[in-house]
Amino acid sequence: MIGYVTIGVSDLGRAKEFYTGLFSKQNAQVQIDAGRIVFIGSDPAAPMLAICEPFDGGSCSGGNGVMVAFPAESKDEVGVLYNKAISLGATDEGEPGQRVPDEFYGAYVRDPDGNKLCFYVFG
Repeated sequence: MIGYVTIGVSDLGRAKEFYTGLFSKQNAQVQIDAGRIVFIGSDPAAPMLAICEPFDGGSCSGGNGVMVAFPAESKDEVGVLYNKAISLGATDEGEPGQRVPDEFYGAYVRDPDGNKLCFYVFG
């Protein structure tokens, strides 16, 4: 249902390194680089993450209540993604853990621009 999600960034080079590094295990790479907006994913026909400098030239900001969630294959992978994000400059917003008994396991970070991310697995 989702084609891509766009988040604002202040430094495209840093953001490209962060997101391609974070999702290197999933073979994420720049699929489209159109100057101020870059689409990152493993296949241009699959959902992607777009990072961009705001069109209005203003500062980017993480939306209050806005979060992008990335599925993991296991609880272990949730931890791997969380730790990789932290090592790439993200800040902690909630260490890996069970959030809903027997249903939802997740971890939360903010990328270097303050965008909130979740890594999760159901079950």
